[in-house]
Amino acid sequence: MKEHIVSSFDEELQKITARISEMGGLAEEELSMALEAVRLRDGALARKVIESDDRLDMMDARLEHDAIQMLALRQPVASDLREIVAALKVSSTLERIGDLAKNIAKRTQVLNEGQPLRVTGSILRMGKLTQTLFAEVLDAYTSRNTSMAVSVWKRDVEVDEMYNSIFRELTTYMMEDPRVISLCSQLLFVAKNLERIGDHATFISEMTYYVVEGEQLGDDRPKGDPLAAFIED
Repeated sequence: MKEHIVSSFDEELQKITARISEMGGLAEEELSMALEAVRLRDGALARKVIESDDRLDMMDARLEHDAIQMLALRQPVASDLREIVAALKVSSTLERIGDLAKNIAKRTQVLNEGQPLRVTGSILRMGKLTQTLFAEVLDAYTSRNTSMAVSVWKRDVEVDEMYNSIFRELTTYMMEDPRVISLCSQLLFVAKNLERIGDHATFISEMTYYVVEGEQLGDDRPKGDPLAAFIED
């Protein structure tokens, strides 16, 4: 009987892990489509991202319900408890990343009404780096690879530096030509959303390390200058 209970608990953990992987794949897809909508100036693709985000919300709610049930009924300890706590936090983080991808898509719809700006290329490069780090941290979490997780955790400073560079470039554009202030503001929001996705990726790194090692990764992560912290959605 005890073996059956243990086996059942392991199966429930595996299901939660599988759902995290599914959510991660969906969040990756939303981010990819949002950036492609920016690149192609594709309003229809942007709308698709916006409409698909409800799936992540529902998956997060379902995982939260199941995880809380496991905590209440199974009363896990040690590594099993860390697995469930981390899954709850990572699920919520993936839902937020989906929201940020949706925000990027919403900005795209406004950007398409104006003339394309050269700085868009810089934002797309920032997006590519963010996608890479996000994909790597999802792999790290799934495989419980702490080395890969720490690598992503350290490299987020590259995203911060790209954001700061884009902020300066867009600020210069707006000072030189007030007619582009509206468009540049939208691009700033896109860049800020990407910077936040990078921050969320580092949090998943921290959760990966916590699950495997049973301790916090630390607070000495390299960070870019806190430039333009006032930019909000």
